[in-house]
Amino acid sequence: MRRLLAALLVTFFASLPLALSAQDDGVPAEWSIVSNRAAAVLQSGQASDEALGALRAELVDWRARFQALRGTNSGRIATVQSSLDALGDPPAEGESEPAEVADRRAELTADLEVLQAPVRSAEVAFNSADGLIAETDELIANRAAEALFRQEAAPLNPVTWWPAVTSAGAWFVALADQTVAPFATASSRAYVQSQGVQIGLLFAVALVLLFRSGTWLNRLRDRLAVHEATSPIARLGLLGTSLGRLALPLIGLVAAARIPQLIGAEGPIVGVALDAIPVMGAAILIARWLSMQAFPLRPDTPILFPVAEDNRAEGRFHAVLIGVLFAMAIGVEAMAEGDPASDDYRGVIHFAIAVMTGLSLLRLGQFFLREGLSARDDGDGGFWAQLMRLTGRILMVVGAVSPLMIGAGYVNLGLAIMWPTVMSLSLIVVIGVVQSAVFDVYAAVTRRAETARDALAPTLVGFALAVAAMPLFALIWGVREQTLLEWWQGFLDGYAIGGTRLSPTSFLTFAVVFALGYLLTRLVKGVLRTNVLPKTKLDTGGTNAILSGTSYVGITLAALLAITTAGIDLSGLAIVAGALSVGVGFGLQTIVQNFVSGIILLIERPIKIGDWVAVGGIEGFVRQISVRSTRIETFDRQDVIVPNADLISGVVTNYTLGNATGRVLVPVGVAYGTDTRRVEAILREITEAHPMVVLNPPPTITFEGFGADSQDFLIRAVLRDVLWKVIVKSEINHGIAERFREEGIEIPFAQRDVWLRNPEVLQPQSPEGQPDAKDLPETT
Repeated sequence: MRRLLAALLVTFFASLPLALSAQDDGVPAEWSIVSNRAAAVLQSGQASDEALGALRAELVDWRARFQALRGTNSGRIATVQSSLDALGDPPAEGESEPAEVADRRAELTADLEVLQAPVRSAEVAFNSADGLIAETDELIANRAAEALFRQEAAPLNPVTWWPAVTSAGAWFVALADQTVAPFATASSRAYVQSQGVQIGLLFAVALVLLFRSGTWLNRLRDRLAVHEATSPIARLGLLGTSLGRLALPLIGLVAAARIPQLIGAEGPIVGVALDAIPVMGAAILIARWLSMQAFPLRPDTPILFPVAEDNRAEGRFHAVLIGVLFAMAIGVEAMAEGDPASDDYRGVIHFAIAVMTGLSLLRLGQFFLREGLSARDDGDGGFWAQLMRLTGRILMVVGAVSPLMIGAGYVNLGLAIMWPTVMSLSLIVVIGVVQSAVFDVYAAVTRRAETARDALAPTLVGFALAVAAMPLFALIWGVREQTLLEWWQGFLDGYAIGGTRLSPTSFLTFAVVFALGYLLTRLVKGVLRTNVLPKTKLDTGGTNAILSGTSYVGITLAALLAITTAGIDLSGLAIVAGALSVGVGFGLQTIVQNFVSGIILLIERPIKIGDWVAVGGIEGFVRQISVRSTRIETFDRQDVIVPNADLISGVVTNYTLGNATGRVLVPVGVAYGTDTRRVEAILREITEAHPMVVLNPPPTITFEGFGADSQDFLIRAVLRDVLWKVIVKSEINHGIAERFREEGIEIPFAQRDVWLRNPEVLQPQSPEGQPDAKDLPETT
């Protein structure tokens, strides 16, 4: 008891500094006030969207602080936990352990509890903040859904038309009054005169940029268009000029919108109008620019969509018209902002705009569908042709459904379908333009304009750009920025699978460590190949075995080190690995068999690179031994891939396993009556005279027997290099022919006598039915 009390006192005083230091890292007291206030606001549900947004931003800041506090004392906790693990598991019930171990375990446990206290508090606070953020997002989403499906006064009802006209007219009258107000008094007119210089400069800049910049850029475009078909730099220059035609007039609109502010026009309606004018102008300019990119004027310009030249003008017209209508819709929303009478005219004006837009979308959808079907009939089944058919059908559906929804009173729902569709189509065109620019940049850098479209690097860059545009599509279709940031944060935090959390950081760490390990393996292989192994007495097979083994071991160690460094715990996948091993045993047994056979080939080396082998009717040289298969190059220069299992379990003839020597067989036949001893001596002399024939053991000349047409001899000679067998045999045959001709020895050839049993049937018959005697053939 005294020992236990003493241990507790020691533990208390030892852990007191730790507890005092941990209080500094605990959850601040202000969090309790913030969390209670947030819970009350969310429970009441009366806060505005702006207030909810501000509350959410504050909660996100607190959550980030708690995220940092979750790592408090992590190093010290790991050290104490390692010490506890070193002591082993605590004794079971009814068992005991040495007093020193028990005291140390109690001390470490107390330290661990003190160190983990702020971490646990931060974890609880983090979960609380995360839950409040989720509730805030849910409340904002519910409000957005209610506003989206809210039904207003049906614009199809003619009763709503006159109030809409009068309310909209009153708005424009108020705009005019607020605009001319600076000229109502002498003092205000004097102020306008004092700003005359700035007003004049802005007016001149706006006038030039709006009406003259296009002319100047057109001249530059015409100069670059001469080299457009052959020069990627010229195409990039044309893209720059088109962007200039988009940006410069927009700057002119901003300058023009600044003029009323300098004059002194004030008021809520004027402010809304001045803010909306550049946005509306930008919508029209962007629509015009996109139409020129998708349906260019010049026939030799690369086109984004496979559209016939005669139909491009129609596409440009509808694209610009939709841009103008979209600008008008932006203006209507600007008018309705802060206007109590907006309910009287908003839906009616949007309905009129939607009807015209719907008709244009229907026509544009029919246009896309027709061109896509035409491209398919012409044999063009590419991505853009398929996209045109799909886009055409979608535009036709949206063009018919959206105006009906708005006309029925579901204004927000109809607008949420129509204009995001238009903006999505615009974004698709932008992606296509950027991808085309990437190909042109690649062609300009590499100077390979002909093959740039088929290169892998710009294709991957273009695909990455398309993937990076996915958040823009989400924003277009109503996903909030905060939601996207939440998704991105969750992606960065990773996902827990078993006891392992996988995150982009883990994957990046794995990739970097594995790449470094792989490069180190390549470096070691290079040193062995060039500096170490050439100085040894190993043959080609041994060198290849060492290099291959080094590669396999290095890659395996790099993978294991990368997994460990990335913090990926594979113990939780033990059950899955067991199930996979069963699947490997049944479904992948051939691959595993070939893999094991490849390891055996590298270790046992029954064949090596450069050997002349014959296996399964295939004969040639071994060119590569990999893990799964071996590549054999036949004498016809054809590569045959042979599974390694066939080389291990089958019969393989290796002509050059131990050494390069081998025997050649040359059959020779002479006519009957020739002196056989003389023939044997001549053949021996010719064979021994060849430089590739080994004289120890000497060549063997045997008289094989009496054939049907000749006396048969056989030359058996061992060559220094069996790879020369075909050439040596040919040269020996040449020597035999020349020598036999000089010695008068005949090399016979087969002769046959043909006997006809009834030759009379081959001759024409006489009138009496007997063949003429003169027509009978002679027989021998």
